[in-house]
Parts: sequence; C-alpha cells; structure tokens
Amino acid sequence: MYNTTKSYILRRCSRIQAKFPELWKHYLYQSFFATLVVFIILLVLSLQNAVVIASIGASAFIVFTMPKNITARPRRVIGGHMVGMLCGSVCALIPHTSTLTTALVLSLAVGISIFLMVAFDFEHPPAAGTALGTAITGFSPDVIIALLTSVLILSLAHHFSKRFLRDLV
Repeated sequence: MYNTTKSYILRRCSRIQAKFPELWKHYLYQSFFATLVVFIILLVLSLQNAVVIASIGASAFIVFTMPKNITARPRRVIGGHMVGMLCGSVCALIPHTSTLTTALVLSLAVGISIFLMVAFDFEHPPAAGTALGTAITGFSPDVIIALLTSVLILSLAHHFSKRFLRDLV
C-alpha cells in the first residue's frame, strides 16, 4: 500500500514538473494577473459581503488557470453567479429556526442553483457558493452590486486578456 501511494505521488509530481518548465512564465503571469484583478475587486467592494465574494476567488481560479474552459466564459461566470444569487436570495426568505431547517434551506439554495444553472446553460461551479453565501447573509442591494461588480470585472479581465492566457490545468 505504501509503495503504491508513494508511486502515485511521484507520478503526479513528475507530471507537474514536466509541464512547469514550459509554462512557468504563464504560471507567474496568470497568477499575478488573478491577484491583481481580485485586489481591484476587493478595493472596489466592501468586505461586508465577504461571504458572497468568497466564491469570486474560485471563479478567478477558473478564469485565469483554465481560460479556454467552457466554465470560464463570461456568459457562464455572470449567468451562474446571478442564478446563485437569485436562488440564495429566495431561499433566505424561507423561515428557518432550527439547525435542521437551516441546513435544509441552505442545501436547497445550492441544489436549486445547480439545477437552474444546468437547465439554463450557465454552468459555473463557484456560483453554487454564491447561492450558499447569499442564503446565509440574505439579499440586499449591496450584495447584488458587489456580485455584479465582481463578475463584470472578472469577465472583462478575461475578455481582454484571453489571447495572452493559456490553460494551465
């Protein structure tokens, strides 16, 4: 068992090392660019909405490490997060007074957002986190402004830098 695990880890590490020499500049550039874009988003927004904005970090990962992936497309980033915010907002209106009902309501927010993202072709996995965050904090105009600003900045950065970005994953 130990040798099998060690062998697997060595294979994975050698795979990473094999790709790194070829793309190391892109690893640095794209990681820096993601850092810069998230920094701008956080400067523009209030950290008061941190629970909802946390899913933007996962979106930044997809947009800047897998820019050619279908889930990185602006339509999916924006649409997915809007679906997540809508589902979370609606579920936040459901009264939940116990741990059981709270868990059920929060789970529903995620499940319904997944269903709607797939049904409307807005698949963007981090947007399920937006549904959960919005269900926890509830809807407010600040949440929609924060989320819209975040996804628009991410999508614009992706659009204008797409020709320089490479899939790193």
